[in-house]
Amino acid sequence: MERATVDSIKREHEGYAPGEAKPLGGYALLATAFNAGLAGALYARREDLPERISAADLALLTVGTHKLSRLIAKDKVTSPLRAPFARYEEDAGPSEVSEAPRGTGLRRAIGELITCPFCIGQWIAAAGLFGLLLAPRTTRFVASIFAIVTGSDFLQVAYKAAQDKGL
Repeated sequence: MERATVDSIKREHEGYAPGEAKPLGGYALLATAFNAGLAGALYARREDLPERISAADLALLTVGTHKLSRLIAKDKVTSPLRAPFARYEEDAGPSEVSEAPRGTGLRRAIGELITCPFCIGQWIAAAGLFGLLLAPRTTRFVASIFAIVTGSDFLQVAYKAAQDKGL
């Protein structure tokens, strides 16, 4: 790439969020990896894609994706996996932590991905859909674990709220 082009790209990146270090290159790399992987998998399995996905499978994967994304991004027990990319800030909610991404470039972009349940959710959802395609029984079983834990979490919070109200 010509030096003038590289300089132009750097200026555009700096102009995006003046005074803030946004890892736009890292974001671009992660977005490219996700989209290339998704496009490649779709192309490779294009003949096997279902006409539609059942409402039951969509509901199961939705709840399972919710729980697994929170487990990856927020759970205390999974913090060693995030530690190279994130810095602990404080406890947040039952068995959850609040963390900030650390580092620069790709390291920071990965930190932002894996500390944000909304961000990692689409990666998990895509994996779940391909899991249904490649190993439906196993995928439904694993997603059911996370769906059950989600229900249990809501019951735990409701139970605690009832205790706090003296019920």
